Amino acid sequence: MRLQILAIGKPKLAFAKLGVEEYAGRLRPWVTCQLDYLKAGTRESESAALLERSEGLIRVILDERGEQITSRALASRISAWEQTGTVKGIAILIGGADGHTEELRRTAHWMWSLSKLTLQHEMAFVLVLEQLYRAYTIKAGTPYHRD
Repeated sequence: MRLQILAIGKPKLAFAKLGVEEYAGRLRPWVTCQLDYLKAGTRESESAALLERSEGLIRVILDERGEQITSRALASRISAWEQTGTVKGIAILIGGADGHTEELRRTAHWMWSLSKLTLQHEMAFVLVLEQLYRAYTIKAGTPYHRD
């Protein structure tokens, strides 16, 4: 199983760059995680690029209209996908400033909301990586997560 994080634009804020590097590095022992930055454009062109690059993978779309879950539930969901044996990877799609098109949302296997708040996409990127790291440490039984 591999994770592919597809984000519109590279993080420009210094704290976001550091956060992405930190949590991507922490994920390496647990899972292959590929970070791909796509060119910013119109919402339609961004969604088309995300759709194309995530073909054949479980599509998880970050969207404030999505489902909010606990860290343990995220770990369980990832485990369930891994155990099917037919999934070659998970693509987590982080849109640009204007979000995703309805067409892209319809193709999602799951829409995930980190918060009811609208988050700046660089901040969302760091939060996603931290939650993925947390999920993998929960699955491994390490003491990182505390209930």
